[in-house]
Amino acid sequence: MPTSTSVQRTVLVGAVLILTLLALGACGRQRASDSPAGAGSSASSSASSSVPGASPYVEPGAGDGAPHHNENNAGRRPGEMSPAHARDAEREAARIEPVLKRLWEQRKWDPASVRAALLELGYEEGGDALTVQGMSPRFRNNAYHTAEGARVGLRVHPDACVTAFVQKSNYNVQTNGPYLESGCFEPPFAH
Repeated sequence: MPTSTSVQRTVLVGAVLILTLLALGACGRQRASDSPAGAGSSASSSASSSVPGASPYVEPGAGDGAPHHNENNAGRRPGEMSPAHARDAEREAARIEPVLKRLWEQRKWDPASVRAALLELGYEEGGDALTVQGMSPRFRNNAYHTAEGARVGLRVHPDACVTAFVQKSNYNVQTNGPYLESGCFEPPFAH
């Protein structure tokens, strides 16, 4: 009887596998019995009935539709600036931009050169004021790489920052509110 037991197991496993595949194939499909009462069926409704509906776990405005997207990425969004503080930040960005442009044209993008040039504008380093540091490492081609260059964070007000960078390929200056956990600098991706 060992043969009949193994045959029974094979048949049972096969039946379970088929039922599982059928159940998975039906996931996310709307059937005619699922439509609300009184809803007519037409060519357009039958064409869209194979498209799964929105997940009940998705937050409104959740980017790619992932559950908890907004919650998981709250620290990656800058805070809001008051209109007056945004104008102050724009004014400071306008002072910093020509300095970074000059350094870029001179091919001087190391943090020490950038720091010295910005301190000449009267900014103070340390605390929440001016921060100049090397570029953040980026993951590329299965390894982390750190480009030559410097990034700048200037806290103009508690709710207003100027962030900038200068590197071999380009430079940029912008204003933003501070990030929840990383101040003026955009935090790295966590996952």
